[in-house]
Amino acid sequence: MAKKAKKPAAKKNKLGVKNSLVNNINARKKKGTSHSKKDSTVSKKDYGKMEKGWDDKDKKD
Repeated sequence: MAKKAKKPAAKKNKLGVKNSLVNNINARKKKGTSHSKKDSTVSKKDYGKMEKGWDDKDKKD
């Protein structure tokens, strides 16, 4: 019987986490190299949109 091919692991970035904006932010926080609010690379508007998306995911389950 042929072996099933394993699903390749998600690509990880240099911080060692799956590539996504939220994962990158949280990994930098853990590492202690996060940007200050002044140097933030994510606008309040975009972060608000992300948060709205999180709510939708919770409702699907």
